[in-house]
Amino acid sequence: MEALWILYRQRLRRDRWQLASWVLSIGVLALFAVAAIAKSFGDEAARAEILRLATATPAILLLRGLARGPELGSFTFFEIFAFLALLAAFMNTFMAVRHTRAEEEAGRADLVSATAAGRWAPLAATVLHGIAANILVAIATALGFVGGGLDPAGSVVAGLATGAVGFAFLGVGLLTAEFFSTSRSANGASSALAMVAYLLRGFGDATGEVSADGMTMTAAWPSWLSPIGWGQQTFAYTGNRLWPLLLPLALGVACTAAVAAVMARRDVGASILTGRAGRADAPSTLRGAFTLALRLQQGAIVGWCVGGLATGVLTGSLGSAIQSAITDNPQVTAVLRSMIEAQGTSMTQLLVAALFEVAGVLAAACGLQAVLRLRQEEAAGTAEQVLSRPVGRVRWLGSFLGLGAASVVLVMAFTALGAWLSLVASGDTSSAVGEVWLTAVNQLPAALIYLALPAAVFVIWPRATIPAGWALLGLGVVVGIYGSMLGFDQTVRDLSPFTHSPVTTAAGTDWGDGFWMLGIAAALTLLALLAVRRREVGSA
Repeated sequence: MEALWILYRQRLRRDRWQLASWVLSIGVLALFAVAAIAKSFGDEAARAEILRLATATPAILLLRGLARGPELGSFTFFEIFAFLALLAAFMNTFMAVRHTRAEEEAGRADLVSATAAGRWAPLAATVLHGIAANILVAIATALGFVGGGLDPAGSVVAGLATGAVGFAFLGVGLLTAEFFSTSRSANGASSALAMVAYLLRGFGDATGEVSADGMTMTAAWPSWLSPIGWGQQTFAYTGNRLWPLLLPLALGVACTAAVAAVMARRDVGASILTGRAGRADAPSTLRGAFTLALRLQQGAIVGWCVGGLATGVLTGSLGSAIQSAITDNPQVTAVLRSMIEAQGTSMTQLLVAALFEVAGVLAAACGLQAVLRLRQEEAAGTAEQVLSRPVGRVRWLGSFLGLGAASVVLVMAFTALGAWLSLVASGDTSSAVGEVWLTAVNQLPAALIYLALPAAVFVIWPRATIPAGWALLGLGVVVGIYGSMLGFDQTVRDLSPFTHSPVTTAAGTDWGDGFWMLGIAAALTLLALLAVRRREVGSA
């Protein structure tokens, strides 16, 4: 027990700032969501109109949740719960991998196992740490909703649902770490599983059965395959059911038991999926800094491009569903036409621009990972080995940044390809079909900011590269994409690059802000390339 307590305190100390950031962010988002919804849709009639629009156009539910009535509590749960649960899922998968596979990869797990702690105390400490973290998430979520003025009983159920989903993905992250030999692969796979759960929930909501008054929906079977969908089935504020929470809790326990069974049969550092042996001699193409960067990043780039392609295909599918809703429902037509007049663009253009913002985030994350890989190479000591050869620091940094820029373009190109193919297959003949390529280009300036800004941080303050990179991207998404829903002032929203992405309308595309962002990205890149020559390269 003493070893378990020591290891738990070590995890708590190591994660104190990260954990505090995650928990506070989730709680504050819950609070802001209530305040923003109460301000924007304070009248129940307005919320009812929005729900009728959503249920009459089920594809919209992919990005929201399961409609359960126009009351403020149930409407807030409909709007924000799926996103809060996704954040909890990411928090737990990263935590699980960080304290298991990453420790084995670094060799520290071997040292701990050689002490009185043995092999099982570290796993038990990680599970205990995860349980405590999810209790804090549940409390923060409930307090955020209560602070916004919602019913305490429903808020507690919503908080428990968020924490239970997080615990399920703690188990998923632990089990995924058993399959892969590197923490990078385990993080990528577990994060992909979290996104799959989010999309399964979305498809289940979008294809569910709508009530006669259009106020509530019953989810279809795909939602029952997702832990996030299980959390929604609590019907917080309307039903306050607790029994669906047994499902994510059971999944977390089952995954943890499977991890224990696998660990009993494998060596420390081994994994279920073993990589193939490398070549004895490097190919002739692997001679430059750029090709080395490509070799290190190729798996991640392929993964982000596949995500972009899937987002594009989804865009075309939703466009077809929206057009069907416009044709079949006069009430929805009137609401959507008012949106068109306000924006000066077609319905398909509105939808494509909205979903391409998601693809822009994927592209930004892909570019960011190129900079994070730089820091990982430096911290591991391999950067010094590369730079001991005839490779200058500017060339080394420039190779990773060039690859990052190319990967950003690739992600958006695959997104545009998926959207174009899907729209053509659906029979859409509007001008928006050809404009998906321009819409993809519109997202490039904001994504390139998240390549250049972390590069400047990497050169000036290396230790802050990874936390600052993800924090900047997360804040940009919350403030820029979800800022209006959360009630942020326009001045605050303008701090996010995503707010300034050019939008194609019937009058054309205003690239004023886009050129400014490209100029800022170029200036930050030049600063990084000039400053890297004057700082020490090392693991500190």
